[in-house]
Amino acid sequence: MRNPLRRFTSVLAVAALLTPLATACGGEDGDAGSDDAGIVVYSGRNEKLVQPLLDKLEKAVGTGVEVRYGGSAELAAQLLEEGDKTEADLFFSQDAGALGALAKEGRLDKLPEPVLGKVPAQFRGSGGDWVGVSGRVRVLAYNPDKVDKAPDSVRDLTKPEWKGKVGYAPTNASFQAFVTGMRVLDGEDATRKWLKGMKDNGVKAYDNNNAVLDAVDSGEVSVGLINHYYWYEKVAEKGADGVTAKLHFLPGGDPGALVNVAGVGLLKGSGQRDAALKAAEFLLSAEAQTYFSDETKEYPLAAGVTSKVPDLPPLESLKAPEIDLGKLESLQETLAMLQEAGMV
Repeated sequence: MRNPLRRFTSVLAVAALLTPLATACGGEDGDAGSDDAGIVVYSGRNEKLVQPLLDKLEKAVGTGVEVRYGGSAELAAQLLEEGDKTEADLFFSQDAGALGALAKEGRLDKLPEPVLGKVPAQFRGSGGDWVGVSGRVRVLAYNPDKVDKAPDSVRDLTKPEWKGKVGYAPTNASFQAFVTGMRVLDGEDATRKWLKGMKDNGVKAYDNNNAVLDAVDSGEVSVGLINHYYWYEKVAEKGADGVTAKLHFLPGGDPGALVNVAGVGLLKGSGQRDAALKAAEFLLSAEAQTYFSDETKEYPLAAGVTSKVPDLPPLESLKAPEIDLGKLESLQETLAMLQEAGMV
């Protein structure tokens, strides 16, 4: 779920040379796409986070299930390389961008309206070929012992008062998706200028979002760019009194308030479409949606399921930017811009 994507710019050229991905949840070596083997799921979600849920797929779909884990961008590239010969029946992506890349190339099958209709329109593909199953919000974590409040826009982080006080995780997929969203919302030139401004302002790089949050919590930096659930996971582990950092949900449709989704799409040409569709439906079931809420602290997206995470603002109350999440597929351009700015 938190996989570095630096290699994505060249992975299309080498996808055919990738070593076999780790497998779980049944299935036998070879013949993975056959009727006897059941369905094959390519999962860009972290195995430790979602395996307990995916272990229940076999019972839900009534056939064998094999899960192959990897980074979402790498798996999307591999699926494009494999084309019609892929053994995959279902793609479970960490973010909408990888699904958008497959949709753009016509590799995803249409989903039935009853499945799409379980989720608000902004959290599914505009072409009806993928659907979000859980949501995450970009937020600013801040240390109240260092600053009275966080700014109301990520654009303000380039101002002199934030010099050397901001942390980020440049190789994190969600950070890169956020930058892609800024490119879509603000344009190429404005995003390039913002990245240069952040670099010049001494932004501090960390390996992952947990490290960013730890740095904010300890006062090493005053503000950090993360996803909301890292803070809620930390509070669940340590208790509210054990966490100094606070969260700021950005207002006004700011790019820093992007709501991204994990989602699923059915691969075209799958010989197991019915079973793969049942798997997608299971991930939108009350059981799975409750798992995302309770275990990963993400937002459930299907109607009828409400998060019970303490103090988590309702999803509908957030002022997220209006964006077609499928347009987050232009990750290669984002990586090139980050490299140009010296941010990765």
